Amino acid sequence: MQSSSNQRPYTIFGTRDRRTAFGATDFLRSNERLAALLPAAMRIGNLQKDLRVILPPMYGGCDVLSFQDSVLVLAVPSSAVAAKLKQQLPKLQAGLQKKGWQVESVRIKIQVGRAVAAAQPQAVKRVLELPPTAVQAFEELGEALPATAQNAPLIAALRRLAEKRK
Repeated sequence: MQSSSNQRPYTIFGTRDRRTAFGATDFLRSNERLAALLPAAMRIGNLQKDLRVILPPMYGGCDVLSFQDSVLVLAVPSSAVAAKLKQQLPKLQAGLQKKGWQVESVRIKIQVGRAVAAAQPQAVKRVLELPPTAVQAFEELGEALPATAQNAPLIAALRRLAEKRK
């Protein structure tokens, strides 16, 4: 199943980068066996999109795990979200049925790993910046220390620090 240039590329819902989504769909199309997965992936993506429309934003961490035999399985990040979501199930089922999904029951699975990964912020690289007066003070300290064998590593470190920060 080769993609042609006039064919509109598929996107997979949930990918943040369009290149990743197009790359994933091109990868799925590249092999006959994998191409069979594309309709299922698109179906889950469309279901996920409808789920986001129906549920309030506080349930943004809920993801569709599977949808087979009219049973929808949702992944939630915590037991608190699961408890609140259980109260929304009748509204969710009715909303999905209005959109054409034959959902007879909904199962909820708690997957804490998703919450932990989402909660961890990206590492921020901090750069130490010293004011010129501090750099000058380190230089003066390096010059003021007695030149002994014991102070030699400290004096060398102070000089390197002052040179790097100039």
